[in-house]
Amino acid sequence: MNLDRRHFLSGSAALGSGMFFGCSPADSKSAGPVLRAEDASFETARVAFPWSTREVYLNNAGRHPCGIHAVNAAREYLEFILGGPGDGANFGEKQFHEVKELYGQLIGAKASEIALTQSTLIGENLVALGLGLHRVGLLGGKGNVVVDELHYHGGSYIYRRLQEAGLELRIIKQKDWQVTPEEYERAIDKNTKLVSLTLVSNINGYLYDAKAISDIAHANGAYVYADIVQAAGCVPVDVRAMGIDFCSASTYKWLMGMRGLGLFYVREELQGEVLKPVMYGDKQYANFEFHYFPGSPAGDEPVTYETREGAEMYEVGNVSNIAGAAQREALKYILKLGVDNILAHAKPMCDKLIAELPKLGYPCITPPGSPTPIAAFLVESPEETNAKLKKANVVAKIKWKQMRVSPSVFNMMEDVDRLLNALS
Repeated sequence: MNLDRRHFLSGSAALGSGMFFGCSPADSKSAGPVLRAEDASFETARVAFPWSTREVYLNNAGRHPCGIHAVNAAREYLEFILGGPGDGANFGEKQFHEVKELYGQLIGAKASEIALTQSTLIGENLVALGLGLHRVGLLGGKGNVVVDELHYHGGSYIYRRLQEAGLELRIIKQKDWQVTPEEYERAIDKNTKLVSLTLVSNINGYLYDAKAISDIAHANGAYVYADIVQAAGCVPVDVRAMGIDFCSASTYKWLMGMRGLGLFYVREELQGEVLKPVMYGDKQYANFEFHYFPGSPAGDEPVTYETREGAEMYEVGNVSNIAGAAQREALKYILKLGVDNILAHAKPMCDKLIAELPKLGYPCITPPGSPTPIAAFLVESPEETNAKLKKANVVAKIKWKQMRVSPSVFNMMEDVDRLLNALS
C-alpha cells in the first residue's frame, strides 16, 4: 500500500493522540469504576476484567485476563515511549524494584531474593545449570534429579535432555492423581542433587506438601525447586515456611499480568556459592568505568565495575517494561483482595464442579479436598465437549482428553451453572 504525505501525517496525528490503543486516552480512563488496583473488590471484578463480560471464561490457569488497572499502567508507559516526557510514565529500575517488593510480600521473600527473568522456565534452567547438573554425568560423578508425573512437562523436558548427558532422572509415578511425601522419600537418596516439583500441578490442581518434601530433600543434602506459576496469586505461598530453595513463575497466569516477564526466587543463603550464575550481562554490575579511552580516568585495570549483590546476579538482559508496568498494578490488586480471599471466592465453584460433573460423565482427577481453584476431569470426546462449550460461549481448557476448569475473581456461581448446563 502506498502512503502519500497527507496520509502519513494524518496517521501520525492519530498515533500522537493515543488512537493506536484503539481508543482515545479519555476513553481508556472511563472504562469503569475500578481503574486503580487500590479500588479492588469482588463486587467490581467483572468491570475490572472486561474479558469476563464477553464470554464465560474459566481458563485462568491457562492465561489470566489483564485488568483495567494493569492495562492502563501499560498504556501510560507506551505513551511515554511514544511521546517522551510529559503525561506518560517511565518504567525502569526503581519501578522494577517495587515489583520485587510486592511479589516478595506475596510469597514471603525479600526483594533481594528475587530476580527478573523472561519466563518460568528460564528460572528452572538457571537452577539446573547453576547447580551443575549438566556436568554430573560428563564428569563421571553420581547424581540424580527427582521429579514426578504431574510435574509441568516443559520443566521435565529440561531433565530429560540432561539425562542424555548422563544425569540420572527419577520420575515418580502418580497414584490416584497425586504424589505423596512418602513416595518422594522412597525416591530421594544421598545422591539426589535436586528435587523439582510443580507446587500446584498444572494437570489437575493438586497441591503438594512442599514442607514435608523439602524436609526429606534437605535431610539428604538435596535442594528443592518449585514451579509456582499455578500457585502464586491464587493459593497462599510462603517459600521460607515451605522450605523451598528456588522457585519461578511467569506473570501471565494467576499473577494477572502479561507474557514476557518472570520472577525467580533464590534463597539468600544459596546465592552465588551454591547456585552459581551461568550467564552474564550488564544487569549484574553497577558503576562501570572505562580506563583506556582518551580522557578516561586513570586506573590499574582496563575497566572497573561493582558487582551487584543479591538475586540480581542471575539477571541477564532486558525484560518487558510494558509487562513490568502492568505487573506492578496487578500485584497491588492481588494484595488488596488478599490471596486467602481469592481462594475462598473461587473454591466453592470448583467444589460444585467436582460434585456435579462426574454425574454427567466427566470423572474427576483432582484429589478430594484439593485446596486450589483448579478442578480437572477426564473427557471421553474432546471434540464434542468443546463444541458444546463453544455453543454456550464457555471457555475451559480441553487437552489430552482432560478438561481443566479454573475460576478466578471475576467468576460467579452462575458461570459454573452455565458450564454444567452446556454439558448436561
